[in-house]
Amino acid sequence: MYIYDDYDQALVDQRVAQFADQTNRFLAGELTGEEFRPLRLQNGLYIQRHAPMLRVAIPYGHLRADQVRKLAAIARTYDRSYAHFTTRQNIQYNWPKLEDVPAILAELATVQMHAIQTSGNCIRNTTTDQFAGVAFDEIVDPRPWCEIIRQWSTFHPEFAHLPRKFKIAVSGSVGDRAATLVHDIGLHAVRNAAGEVGFKVLVGGGLGRTPIIGSVIRDFLEPHHLLTYLDAILRVYNRYGRRDNKYKARIKILVKAMTPESFAAKVEAEWAFLKDGPATLTQAEIDRVSQFFTAPAYETLPGDDAGFVQLQAENKAFARFVERNVFKHKQPGYVAVTLSLKKTGVAPGDATADQLDAVADLADQYAYGELRVSHEQNLILADVKQSDVAALWESAKALGLATPNIGLLTDIIACPGGDFCDLANAKSIPIAEGVQKLFDNLDDLFDLGELDLNISGCMNSCGHHHVGNIGILGVDKNGSEWYQISLGGRQGYEASLGKVIGPSFAQDDVPGVIRQVIDVFVEQREGDERFIDVFDRVGIEPFKARVYQKERAHG
Repeated sequence: MYIYDDYDQALVDQRVAQFADQTNRFLAGELTGEEFRPLRLQNGLYIQRHAPMLRVAIPYGHLRADQVRKLAAIARTYDRSYAHFTTRQNIQYNWPKLEDVPAILAELATVQMHAIQTSGNCIRNTTTDQFAGVAFDEIVDPRPWCEIIRQWSTFHPEFAHLPRKFKIAVSGSVGDRAATLVHDIGLHAVRNAAGEVGFKVLVGGGLGRTPIIGSVIRDFLEPHHLLTYLDAILRVYNRYGRRDNKYKARIKILVKAMTPESFAAKVEAEWAFLKDGPATLTQAEIDRVSQFFTAPAYETLPGDDAGFVQLQAENKAFARFVERNVFKHKQPGYVAVTLSLKKTGVAPGDATADQLDAVADLADQYAYGELRVSHEQNLILADVKQSDVAALWESAKALGLATPNIGLLTDIIACPGGDFCDLANAKSIPIAEGVQKLFDNLDDLFDLGELDLNISGCMNSCGHHHVGNIGILGVDKNGSEWYQISLGGRQGYEASLGKVIGPSFAQDDVPGVIRQVIDVFVEQREGDERFIDVFDRVGIEPFKARVYQKERAHG
C-alpha cells in the first residue's frame, strides 16, 4: 500500500492549516457564505439537509487498519458513531459540526488521509476493482496506475477548475468490477498482439441526468504514455466543455456532441504536442510506485484447504457464505472475503464506529492489516487464508457483517437519499429497507440468483440506478416523493442502461412493485437463468403488463 513521503505529508498538513484558518475566518464573519463555499468544497465539505457532510477520500478504496480505527474514532467523537461508504469508494460523515471539521482533518492527516478533491469541479478519487492485486483473472495490478493518476491529478493546476467534476476508473482484469464504462474516463488493461500490456481508453461514460455508456477512443495505449494521454483528454475537455449550463457540462455531453470519432481526433492532435514530453512515465517511476503494491508474505500452501472444503459440505450456512462472499484468489490457499454492509434494517453502506474498530482488528488478524472498500458499498479482506475463513465468518456474524447476499437482490446499492442529501427528491434508505424485509428469507434469496438492485434519490444517480438490473429513482411530484422503476441495466464490459418501465409509484407501493417484477421473473425463468438473462429474452412487456395491471401508478 502506498505510504506518504515527506512531500505528500507536507501537502496534506498545509491544506489542514489553510482550511482551519478559512473556517475560523468564516465563523468570525470575515468571509461570506459565498466566499467560503468554494473553500469548503475543495475540502469535501457540503451543506446537507440537516448538517454539514464531510466526504473523506479513500484512494482506490484501500485502507490500513490504523486508518479504519481513526475513521471509527472520528465517527465516535465528532459524528453519531457511524459513517457511510459511498459508490466512489469514499466515506462520508453526515453529522459533523462545522467548527469541528478542521480538527477532523487534522486527525485524518495523522494517518495519511484527507478530504482533498472529494468535491468540486476537479478530478475526483480514482476507483478500481476491489480485488485489485489478488484477482485470479487479473492482467495487471491496477493499483500502481491508480496511484500514479492520484499523484498526477492531486492539485493539478490546469485541471482544478474543470467545467464539471471528473471521474476515472481503472480495470486490470478480464472482468470489469469497477464500472469503467460509466466513467468520464475508463481504462481497461489489455494485451496487444505482441502480448504487451497496455490500456484501452474509453471516454464520455456517465450516469446522472443524461446517462451514456463510454466510447473507445484508443484501443491500445502504451503504459508509459498514460499521463500525457490523460493530459490530452483533459485539455480537450477543458477547452471545449460547456460552462454555461452545468447540466450540459460533463465530458459525456461534449463527446456525444462532437461524436467519439471527432473527440478522439482532437485528443490525438493535442497529444502530438505532449507525447514523449516531460510527463512521459519512465520505467524507474513506474517501478518506484509499484514497489508499494507488492504481495504480502504469503505462506506457501499446496492449494485448497481440506478443512475449508469439508466445512462447506457439512454446514449449509457456511457454504452459503463462501458461495456469495468469498472470491477466488491468485495465491493458492488464499481467498478474498467480502463483509456485507447490507444487513436487513441497516442503511446500505453504513458501518458503526464499533464495527469499524472490529473490522480493523479482523484485518490485523486475518488480512495483513489491510482492507478495501468496493464501489458496491461493502468491505473486503483481500488476503485471507482458507483455513481462517471459518473463524473469520464466526466473528463477522457476531458483528452483523456476514449476510451471505453479495450479488443478490438485498445487496442493494443506495445513496443516502432524502434522509440526508439536500439534492435528493426522495428517500432511498426506507425503500432499501422495505425491499430487504420483503426478501429477507435466505432460501428465497438464493433461489432468485444474481440480481442487482440500485436506488438513487435523484437524477444525480449516486446509487447508480441506471446500471442496476432493477433500478429505482426517486422523483419529485408536486412536492411528494415518487419512484420510477427501470429494468435491464447492468455493469461490466457489457454495461447497458436500464429501460424505464412506466409511470412512477408512491413510496408505499414500491416494495410490492418489486415483488411483482420478481414474480414475473420467476414465472418466465428457464432453469437457473439470471434475472438479466430473462429480461433480455422476454423483454420489458411482461413486467409492464403485471405491474400496471391495475391503476396503481399515477403518472
